[in-house]
Amino acid sequence: MMKSPGYVKLRRFFLAAAMLLVCQPAFAEKRVALVLGNSAYQNVAKLPNPVNDGAVIAATLKDAGFDVVDSRHDLPAAETRRALRDFADRARDADIALVYYAGHGIEVDGANYLIPVDAKLERDTDVYDEAFSLDRVLLAIEPAKKLRLVILDACRDNPFSKNMKRTVASRAIGQGLAKVEPTSPNMLIAYSAKAGSTAADGDGKNSPFTIALSKHLTTPGLDVRRAFGFVRDDVLKTTGNRQEPFVYGSLGGEDVPLVPAKAAPAPNPQAEARRDYELALQIGNKSALNAFLAQYPDGFYASLAKLQFEKIAAEEARVAATEKARLAEQERAKLAAEGAQQPQQAKADADAKAAEQARIAAEKAKQVAQEQAAEAEQKRVEAEKAAPDTARTETLNLAALSAGAPQTEVNKSVQAELRRVGCLSAEADGNWNTTSQRSLTLFNRYAKTKFDTKLASTDALDTIKLKTARVCPMVCEHGYKADADRCTKITCATGSFLNDDNECEKRREKQPVAKRDGPERKRAPETRQVPQAKQAIAGRSQTKTGAGLGSKGQPLTGIERERGCNSYGAIMSGVCP
Repeated sequence: MMKSPGYVKLRRFFLAAAMLLVCQPAFAEKRVALVLGNSAYQNVAKLPNPVNDGAVIAATLKDAGFDVVDSRHDLPAAETRRALRDFADRARDADIALVYYAGHGIEVDGANYLIPVDAKLERDTDVYDEAFSLDRVLLAIEPAKKLRLVILDACRDNPFSKNMKRTVASRAIGQGLAKVEPTSPNMLIAYSAKAGSTAADGDGKNSPFTIALSKHLTTPGLDVRRAFGFVRDDVLKTTGNRQEPFVYGSLGGEDVPLVPAKAAPAPNPQAEARRDYELALQIGNKSALNAFLAQYPDGFYASLAKLQFEKIAAEEARVAATEKARLAEQERAKLAAEGAQQPQQAKADADAKAAEQARIAAEKAKQVAQEQAAEAEQKRVEAEKAAPDTARTETLNLAALSAGAPQTEVNKSVQAELRRVGCLSAEADGNWNTTSQRSLTLFNRYAKTKFDTKLASTDALDTIKLKTARVCPMVCEHGYKADADRCTKITCATGSFLNDDNECEKRREKQPVAKRDGPERKRAPETRQVPQAKQAIAGRSQTKTGAGLGSKGQPLTGIERERGCNSYGAIMSGVCP
């Protein structure tokens, strides 16, 4: 069905009108205030602070954005009544109406009166003519819709009562102001001191009550009842519990602040994307980047995430190619050492050469991806510094990690950055062990920094992030050596091999060994005969004896035979030889 040009224009008009209605901010509440300060009394001593107090409150309300702040001081009775009449007209279409009065006040027969500067009050009945009642003030703020507020800093000692003549002896003239109960809804009446007591004028330029009001009353979003609670606490503390402000009246259940809470800034999609991108960058793996790209498939940060993803993929490809080249070279060396057949060795050589070429290509691709990601990240940092936005102050700055961040996250972030600048080869697991400490020590050495290596810190993290290129020298795997910004394969000369120290070592030639037909027989050692020593045995002689023989078997002489030397007893006696 074709639509007429008029229909299209009408539709566009309604869409534009709807957008205006939606985008239009809500109408702000109208807030009006009347501030009166009487110091220059003509018939009694002047008060030092009411005019100063009125000026402070007027400035506070103007700064809070009140639509009308009518500030008057030292008004006579006629002008005071005129000011109240004019203010009643302004309050007719207001949401919040406020009257602040500082000066003398008096209570007569339970009714409260505010005293203008030209009052004499010679008799107690003069109060009806020369002063104006609190009811007259309440009548002026009656038209306000949401909040009607009267603040009286008038509970000072009354000098008029000392010389005032009593026309009726029973008429009571109280000290301070009398307790009051508002009859209208949504009305509060705040006294600087509780009913029946007096308030201090203060030793400084302003009264304690006014100082506390200017501090708490216009706090954005703070309910007015709570604000007066804070005022009460401050005044009690300042006066040593001698003066207690009090509030009469009641409000409904909803909070009623004099100044609305500041509206939270609308969420900035770009800021949210930046926050999520930085979080994915800190995690530093493909799963985190995939999750980010699923949430933000297009845009500036999506492009950055894709570059980071390509960098990680290139690193994984480089590691796989390096391992494949190492295994191919190991197989080639093994076949050569075993003296394999020539076709097998030729195939192993071709496989090792192809693997090495693939490793070099993967190394170059990884270097390109790393440089592109680093360059893009540097541009991002510079762009964010050049054009900061208000939302950034309210988002989590993961690049610096606030002090409230868990230490494990800080550890993991520092480890990830140390990996990026080539000072750490282990995974970023958040465990700050001796390997991580050594990697930070390397960074300190080559970056000329002095960070404490025992603990990962956000200061170290921020500094490492500023490094866009490799800081620590490249550490290559076994079989490769660092060459500028990449690892190249170590090729040993003929007759040499690569040892465990990653150095070429000359291969030793095997020496021939002579072999024997059989085992050599060992000669048995000759036993050395040791001569046995003769033993002398004492006992009877074993030599044969006879009648003509002596003890040694020799022939006896005649004399020896006479002596009987052939007998055993003679021989043993020693007489015979």
